[in-house]
Amino acid sequence: MRKPIKKTWMLASVLTIGIAVLTPLQAGAEEVKTTDNSSITVQLEQKITGKIKDIYGDGMNLKGNDGKNYFISFYKFSAEQLEKMNLVEGQEISVEGSVVEDYSDFFTFDVYKKELPKEVTKEDLTKLEKMFNEIKKLQKEVSAELEKKATDEEIDKKYEEMNKIYEEMDKITKPYILANWQPQSFEEYIKDFGFGEKNIVINENDNTQLKATYEEWVKLEKSGDEENANKKNDEFYKILQPYLDKLYPPETFEEFMEGVDLDIPAESLAKLKPIYENAQKAEKEENVELSEKLWNEFNEIISPFIKPVTFEDYMSKFEFEISDTDKKQLKSLYEEAVALDKKEDFEKSQEKWDAFYKILDPYFEANKETLISASKVTINGQEYLAE
Repeated sequence: MRKPIKKTWMLASVLTIGIAVLTPLQAGAEEVKTTDNSSITVQLEQKITGKIKDIYGDGMNLKGNDGKNYFISFYKFSAEQLEKMNLVEGQEISVEGSVVEDYSDFFTFDVYKKELPKEVTKEDLTKLEKMFNEIKKLQKEVSAELEKKATDEEIDKKYEEMNKIYEEMDKITKPYILANWQPQSFEEYIKDFGFGEKNIVINENDNTQLKATYEEWVKLEKSGDEENANKKNDEFYKILQPYLDKLYPPETFEEFMEGVDLDIPAESLAKLKPIYENAQKAEKEENVELSEKLWNEFNEIISPFIKPVTFEDYMSKFEFEISDTDKKQLKSLYEEAVALDKKEDFEKSQEKWDAFYKILDPYFEANKETLISASKVTINGQEYLAE
């Protein structure tokens, strides 16, 4: 039974900036001659020392002492090892690992099967590995088609194929997972919501119903009856919803506007408040069409007060240096594109953005991160080897 995630509305950005595309890396590859005069390419382990820039759950950005940027994946390490490492931004660290071409290459079958129950048979592991590799192949094909600007229909077809394979994998793994599953008690599950921290008390009748529904859901999940388990899940949250509303009360208009750093006149604020409140009401009633209409109205009123990021602020996000000649051209194109976006002349603005990125893309390419799948980490004199 999954706990719901609180939804929050984000203010739509008026200015859309493109994304640089990563291309396959050749670093770290070496050609090896074989006895039959053919050749294969193998990835050699590399050692990088540098300072941690940013830390993520499964990796980190590293500024190497060689001046290059790296993304280090910790997929091969356990959560316990990462906890012991106690990584901190600015810390110096040494990493050994192999270069990969794409972020998806970090998630290998060996990484995937570590999360599976130990009882999975060799026969089933063989089937799973074959399907896993089929998905990886389809992912590569999707990336290639996106690069070629394939149609949505072609890409959707690939995703449908992937979903079918995921479903087949789930049929194999689910019985093992359910056999090993130790569900929380109802009391533990409810406690995790944090109702007690906000002094929210569930009345006795609701608590009794919730407990019975939860325990029925556990039995249905254990038996593999997913359809009826989902119905029980819905019943459970229908009873719990009023308490969740108290736990996560909707943000008032005034609270929302506190986080919006815009100079909006009182007249416009007076128009925005009822639209905001009605949009929230439509959301709660699951009236998607009305909710979207109202949020669009809200954004139309607020958008004239949103100031686009200046060229200097936008460029300050990049660590690399740009030549004075290119900088001058980029500034002109950026300001023209922003002005055209403001007038909603998107056809002409796109031409300017294309020209902008034609100049900027080589800088992204020259400064892109090398992707390293770590197998050994040394920090504070302590060595950690991938499990």
